[in-house]
Amino acid sequence: MNIFNLNYNTAKPFLKWAGGKTQLLKDLEKQLPLQIKETREINNYVEPFIGGGAFFFYLKNNYNIDRALISDVNKEIIIGYLTIKNNHKELIDELQRIQDEYLMKSTEERKKYYYNIRTEYNQNIPSFNYKDYDASWIIRASQLIFLNKTCFNGLFRQNRKGEFNVPSGKYKNPKICDETNIVAVNKALQNTEIMICDFAETQKFVNAETLVYLDPPYRPLNNSSSFTSYSKEGFDDEDQIRLSKYYEELDEIGADLILSNSDPKNQNPNYNFFDNLYNKFNIQRIRAS
Repeated sequence: MNIFNLNYNTAKPFLKWAGGKTQLLKDLEKQLPLQIKETREINNYVEPFIGGGAFFFYLKNNYNIDRALISDVNKEIIIGYLTIKNNHKELIDELQRIQDEYLMKSTEERKKYYYNIRTEYNQNIPSFNYKDYDASWIIRASQLIFLNKTCFNGLFRQNRKGEFNVPSGKYKNPKICDETNIVAVNKALQNTEIMICDFAETQKFVNAETLVYLDPPYRPLNNSSSFTSYSKEGFDDEDQIRLSKYYEELDEIGADLILSNSDPKNQNPNYNFFDNLYNKFNIQRIRAS
C-alpha cells in the first residue's frame, strides 16, 4: 500500500464555471482505472479543457499525481492559473484591495465599479501581452476573478471579439478574495504544466501511462440552450468530430481516457450524434442538473 500526505488545504475551482463538474465528481471517479483507484497514484495526467478544473482539483486532493498538464484555448482562464501558480501572494493582495473597495460601496456604486473594471478589462485585450508572463498578469487575473465573482450568475462568457460581456450581478457579500483557496490552488499547481493551446497540441504529452480527461464545451441540446461561448473561438460540430478523432488517436497510444458531453437524446431519443462518433467506446449516461 502506498501512503502519502497531501499537506495542503483542499483546493477547489477559483472561478465559478457554467457546466462545471463539481456535482459529477463521484460519477467521474467511478470511471477511473482500477489500478489508479487501488494505488491512489496517477503517473501522468492531462486535461486539455481545464475550465474551472473541478475534476483536476478533486484528483489533486485525493490522489498522488506525479506529473500533470492542464491547458485551454481560452487565454484569460490560463492567465488566472499561471498567476496563482507564480504570484499567488501578490494576487491575494490585489483581490483584497478590490474586495475592500467594492464592499464599502452602495448598490449603484458597485454597479458602476463593476462596469468600469469590465470596460478596462475589455479595452486592454488588443494590447495585452498574452505570451510573456509579467506583473501585468496579476492585475488581469484579479480583474478576471472579480468579474467572475460579481457578474450575473457567475458566468464566464465572451463575444466574438473576445470581450467579457456578462452584466453585473446583485450579491450582498461576494467573496472576491478567497485567500485560503488561492493558497491551496497554488500548491496544487506546483508540479503542473499550464498551457494556452488547442486540445490537439497536448498529444505530445500523452503516453501509455497517461490519464486524460476531456471536458469540451457542451454541444447545445437546442437553440435556446446554445451556450458555448467560453472562448471567442466557440466549439461547433466540426470541433466535436475533430475531438472524437483525437480521442481515437489517444486510445491507440494506450492512454486511459474519460470524456464528458451533453446528451442529444434528452431532446430526441433517436438522435445519435455522440453514439455514432464514439461507437467504439463505452458510453454511460448519467443525470445532472
